[in-house]
Amino acid sequence: MKKSASAVWQGGLKDGKGTISTESGALKDNPYGFNTRFEGAPGTNPEELIGAAHAGCFSMALSMMLGQAGLTAERIETHAEVTLDKDGEGFSITAIDLTLKARIPGANDAQFQQIANQAKEGCPVSKVLNARISLNATLEG
Repeated sequence: MKKSASAVWQGGLKDGKGTISTESGALKDNPYGFNTRFEGAPGTNPEELIGAAHAGCFSMALSMMLGQAGLTAERIETHAEVTLDKDGEGFSITAIDLTLKARIPGANDAQFQQIANQAKEGCPVSKVLNARISLNATLEG
């Protein structure tokens, strides 16, 4: 299976502008630039997209692993905070902090924590990233 996305960039780093699109059409010419990445202007940025991909992938992996344990979640809500730090060579993504809130009937906290950590380690996006990835998981209800 292969999935694809594309970016188009025009201009210099600070004055340039770009768009990001996905093969599926979920993103179509979404604007990004220096101002959306570093100055909070409207639009997206690579770190935000990595966070969305990681949150989505982790949530699906957790659902699968819960199913393997005979559990079904009523709700899985994952927030991914991506840290971009300046280093000697420019910038690096140094951490992704996942915050998970889930309602899973019949789950106890120890079982939930174990499965959530397995999902954190096993989701394909976690495997591709070299950043430190933390998880703060809360079983609700």
